[in-house]
Amino acid sequence: MTTFYQFSATSLRGQVISMADYAGKLVLVVNTASQCGFTPQYSGLEALYKKYAGHGFVVLGFPCNQFGKQEPGGADEIEQTCYINYGVSFPMFEKVEVNGNAAHPVFRYLKNELPGVLGGRIKWNFTKFLIGRDGTPLKRFAPFTTPEKMEASILAALKI
Repeated sequence: MTTFYQFSATSLRGQVISMADYAGKLVLVVNTASQCGFTPQYSGLEALYKKYAGHGFVVLGFPCNQFGKQEPGGADEIEQTCYINYGVSFPMFEKVEVNGNAAHPVFRYLKNELPGVLGGRIKWNFTKFLIGRDGTPLKRFAPFTTPEKMEASILAALKI
């Protein structure tokens, strides 16, 4: 059986990171964009990360330029938006595709496990996937679902 921990991704600064590094944590994977109407969700995601990191929760951001070309920049521009404008301290990865033949394996896996209303596609930026401590995908959240509205699901999964 395939689990989330069998995948890897490249960080925003070029380091290959195994998802196994997050084994035992509750993980929220988010496809992000710096010039999207949902971009202010970075603040809420950071707040959740800071609030629950000590309980084994982590947010993983994956920038994507597939929706309205709302993530046109490179690593430096993405970093500026995330870190400087929103104070993001959770791990950010290099820009990926989430749909189509070139979709990153993490997103192919997550879409297969939690298909959503569009079946095997992601509708827009800031689609979120909650992965349990054992690497099993638990829940998918639509782009318009704010981080604050996800807190009850995160608390339930953390069992705190």
